[in-house]
Amino acid sequence: METTLPLERPDPTTPPSEYRRLQEHEPVARVVGADGTPAWLVTSYELVAAGLADPRLGLTPPGVPADERASLFQDGPAHARLRRLVARAFTPRRIAELAPRIEALADEHAAALADAAADGPADLVDLLGAPLAIGSLGLLLGVALEDHPRFRVLVDDALRADPSDPALLAEAERAWGALMGFTAELLAAARERPGDDLLSALVGVRDADDGRLGDGELIALVTALLAAGVITVRGALAVGAVHLLRAGSWEDPGDVPGLVDEIVRRAGVEVFPRWAGEDLVLGGVAIAAGEKVLLRLEAANHDPARFPDPSALVPGRPGPHLGFGRGPHHCLGAALARVELTAALTALSRRAPTLRLAGSVEDIPWHHGEVDSGPTMLMLRT
Repeated sequence: METTLPLERPDPTTPPSEYRRLQEHEPVARVVGADGTPAWLVTSYELVAAGLADPRLGLTPPGVPADERASLFQDGPAHARLRRLVARAFTPRRIAELAPRIEALADEHAAALADAAADGPADLVDLLGAPLAIGSLGLLLGVALEDHPRFRVLVDDALRADPSDPALLAEAERAWGALMGFTAELLAAARERPGDDLLSALVGVRDADDGRLGDGELIALVTALLAAGVITVRGALAVGAVHLLRAGSWEDPGDVPGLVDEIVRRAGVEVFPRWAGEDLVLGGVAIAAGEKVLLRLEAANHDPARFPDPSALVPGRPGPHLGFGRGPHHCLGAALARVELTAALTALSRRAPTLRLAGSVEDIPWHHGEVDSGPTMLMLRT
């Protein structure tokens, strides 16, 4: 009997118990999606890691023509070219230079959260997670995004829209179109007044083999970076806060970099579905060309064969997780996300060590999307 998605969860913070059965008996399982379409669900760490690195599993269904608006969400030479160009501007040195400013930003927003919570329940997502993600992206790009209130509205609208739902397709297209329009305005300003920032570097980047990024490529690329940056940090911080507060508090976080890695492992961010570009065998299962494959990071990151006691937060846990993906589509912003989350946890331990959940975990409104998961609101009190 085929399994139907989504799988039931014991509670929003806990992966479906069905993952354990699948990992033990059927790590590559035939499933039916919520929209009624068939797919292969991959749940073991070993096979998810192998699938992420397999060039035969792509982001685009076979036969679908390339579109420059797909940005980094494409495969093969087109994706490799964009990644090479972006890597020249998106450097570890640039992230390291921004770290002190991101730390100051986190401290400012953590203090504001603590002040608000002194007068009643205050929302960590609204007062720390979202503004920190948006402000850090603004620092990276060289744009004061926090001074653009409509940017946050546009990102929220785009991330809420579900392009897989036919009834909401028009709304999704409108929301993403508006966000891309905003991005086009930022790029036009960067061309007029170039500076020492990522946006200006992307506008000017070129080389003899790859050429300059086209306008459509630039708009799609920066829009994708903005959306992914907000999703990852806002969601991971909220998820991490829930787990920490259930276990006690963040007053003495100890090994913060190690804790950040564990939070990312538990965060629930997923990769987009893959499509078999040709017939292949994964885990002894034959997958035909054109079939949809769901490489489930949450399941892989909770695989007890790889992570003993996977539901526990164990800073410094040995072995790499797959929270930022793997292979050619490994998250470009992983270093930035780690800096932001480290800054946020450090600031919370200093500025708001006594904050607690304002209600029960069961009362937290939780979003489980195709690629992101986390509280939409996390109310805290002193």
